[in-house]
Amino acid sequence: MQITTDKLDKRRQAVIWDRAPGKRAEPGPRAASPLHMLLAQKLAHEIVSGQRLPGDVLPTELDMSISLAISRTAVREAIRILSAKGLVEPRPKRGTCVTEKTSWNLLDPDVIGWMFADTPEDRLVRNLFELRLIIEPAAASLAAQRRTVTHLAAMSNALDVMAQATLFTEAGRQADKDFHAALLAAADNDQLASLNASIGASVALSTRYKIAQDVLGPNPVLAHRVVYDAIACGDAAEARWCMESLIRQAMKDIVKRPQYGAMDSFSP
Repeated sequence: MQITTDKLDKRRQAVIWDRAPGKRAEPGPRAASPLHMLLAQKLAHEIVSGQRLPGDVLPTELDMSISLAISRTAVREAIRILSAKGLVEPRPKRGTCVTEKTSWNLLDPDVIGWMFADTPEDRLVRNLFELRLIIEPAAASLAAQRRTVTHLAAMSNALDVMAQATLFTEAGRQADKDFHAALLAAADNDQLASLNASIGASVALSTRYKIAQDVLGPNPVLAHRVVYDAIACGDAAEARWCMESLIRQAMKDIVKRPQYGAMDSFSP
């Protein structure tokens, strides 16, 4: 279908920095993040939230440079980031267009984070827990068979930090990610290890969401410790079962919320 110039212009929405009414457009605290990252984050949020739909054309590099008062290099770098993650693509005679969701790199930690920026959709939460249920119990089983003293020490240290700092602190949440990273490493499978960033992002974001919604659930450190004990004992079947139980409990903590009532039948 051919799109006329008028229709194309209507779909080429302008980009402006968020600001209070009456204030000059500006990118916010410049020291917090490079301008190209701020722009990439803003465009990504507009795309994943549906404000910009598949097929929509982004303003030109020059237009964004002028309207946002940033260099064309910063605009170009922001578009490069989004393109690398599959959110946009250049199209001949049209410009840079938003892609279909099927083209997005949905395992990219940044993409997962952008999709969690607002209240996540039921489907996203379900999908991430399904991903974890497919991967982590199997990884725990392998870890029980292949773990080394170094792996066990890393998991044990992470558990100690989680217990001391709690998941309500940044240190505690980082230790949670470290535990899962050490477990994947202990599985001694390069392809599984390559999923560490995706699993880590899923773990961290779901924990932050549960804290925000006050549904963190019963002692999560204890649930992690029984996984560690099974791995340390070399019991592959027990490690698999304990990890699956941990993930399912985390899922139950979220589905207790009224807005997730339709997900009670969750069963991967």
